[in-house]
Amino acid sequence: MMDIPPAQKNNEFLEKFIPPAIAFVVVVALWEIVTRMLGYAPYLLPKPSDIVLAAAENWSNLMTSVLTKVYESVLGFLLSIVIGVTGAVLLASSKIIEKAVYPYAIVLQTIPVVAIAPIIVIWFGAGVNSIVIIAFLIGFFPMISNTLIGLNSTEGNMQNLFKLYNASRWQVMWRLRLPAALPYIIAGLKISCTLSVVGAIVGEYIAGIGGGQGGLGYAITVASSRLQTPYLFACGLSASVLGITFFLLVSAFSKWALSSWHESEMKSEN
Repeated sequence: MMDIPPAQKNNEFLEKFIPPAIAFVVVVALWEIVTRMLGYAPYLLPKPSDIVLAAAENWSNLMTSVLTKVYESVLGFLLSIVIGVTGAVLLASSKIIEKAVYPYAIVLQTIPVVAIAPIIVIWFGAGVNSIVIIAFLIGFFPMISNTLIGLNSTEGNMQNLFKLYNASRWQVMWRLRLPAALPYIIAGLKISCTLSVVGAIVGEYIAGIGGGQGGLGYAITVASSRLQTPYLFACGLSASVLGITFFLLVSAFSKWALSSWHESEMKSEN
């Protein structure tokens, strides 16, 4: 693989990050100027400076909420990966099982989470357990669906070659089908990691934890009820930053795992 000169790497970095950074600064500046000119009250439309001030004043509570959110989202995300990939391997192992079970995975995806969340709270109690399960349910389907598509897309000639060498079904799955499905699995990870953050917030709206240990969803609910709009914005932006961080981490893993052999991450030579 051709090595990229450091100067070219720096140019690519600047081309990738400078335009969105400039757009961010322009939007924030316009937001600050327009809200100052219109003179809206902070509880109706806070200025960016109001949001920064609210975040600074409530920094301890905000960090507690963010850490709680990280814990819930990561657990839900990991459950989505383990159960989603394992389920897809089982479905891909037998067409009969796939035809019998996969429709129910689709049905589970079509049921609104807010409709079944109260049942989850009744079964598992109000708290972290229910929130993690709700985060898992929202992130589960992209994992099982993408992994199953990847496992079923294995090249036929390669499967015939493995059969020619009398490879067992487990060897074909472990040494051929799962590695070939890796780009699809990572595509599922990119969707599921952000959905797990959304799922944790939805879970906290219904099963949120009080006593200063709630996550961002609970903090948003409390801030909304008290008309603390700047702090509400700070919580929402923190959730967004958390989702972006998860996505960047998965993207870094994707680059590490695929850049040496898959076109989606290989450098273009144009």
